[in-house]
Amino acid sequence: MVIVAALVGVAGFPIHKATGTSLAALLLPVGLLGAMEYWRRGHVDLKAAMIIAAGLAIGAWFGARAAQHVNGTTLQRGFAIFLVLIAARMWMKAGS
Repeated sequence: MVIVAALVGVAGFPIHKATGTSLAALLLPVGLLGAMEYWRRGHVDLKAAMIIAAGLAIGAWFGARAAQHVNGTTLQRGFAIFLVLIAARMWMKAGS
């Protein structure tokens, strides 16, 4: 969420290009070293991680295909609404 928002808001990328660039940057190497450290300390549920990874892979593929058919303005506004909803949820849960 942060990378896409920064690419659109700071770097001036169109929403489709920001989303694609973010996905490309987040490929395997990004989390590998961190995951290895958590694994080393016994803090990784491999079965859950594999299920989540499969869901993310399928969801990213379907989402990317669907996003190509959405107008850039509509996609950017939808993403902004999503960010506001996430921020509101975080605000309400803070201190709970």
